[in-house]
Amino acid sequence: MKVYVFLTDGFEEIEALTVVDLLRRANIDVITVSLVGKSEVMGARKIPVLADTLFDEVSYNKDDMLVLPGGSPGWMNLEKDEKLMKLVDEFAALGRKISAICGAPSILGRRGILDGKVATVYPGMDDELKGAKVTHDEVAKDGNIITSRGLGTAIPFSLALIEEILDKDTAKKISDSVVYKL
Repeated sequence: MKVYVFLTDGFEEIEALTVVDLLRRANIDVITVSLVGKSEVMGARKIPVLADTLFDEVSYNKDDMLVLPGGSPGWMNLEKDEKLMKLVDEFAALGRKISAICGAPSILGRRGILDGKVATVYPGMDDELKGAKVTHDEVAKDGNIITSRGLGTAIPFSLALIEEILDKDTAKKISDSVVYKL
């Protein structure tokens, strides 16, 4: 399994890179994917990040996981990317793993992907989770979908992804190694 973290201008650096860092500590194959046509992507706090690859250079497989970070205007730029939205729709239709944090879960809500599912989103955006059973938990997991609230929940979000991909014991080991109380 590979985990693809999508980067576009305005992405929230901590949300995206915490996922990359913690999953790589768990020896999960994580690939950052640029949606801007070049390797360098500018984060919301004007931190340039070099992505591992460009969107069109990847062959996405059935066992892969998609990660949509938030940030403003990052999550809105994700939603504007037609190729990414087609991929998200394909993954959703086939019950493949999709995760989103901060404002990005609203994308899933507007696309009908959260119908009947428990989900969470950045505070004040609950109405964007169309069809979802909204929770204010740090992380919500329902079937193939994992959502989280924002920058302050990036560590528990990442640990939930590790638990989903590997197991709870590995998530606990990573949590302990970064001195985070799980």
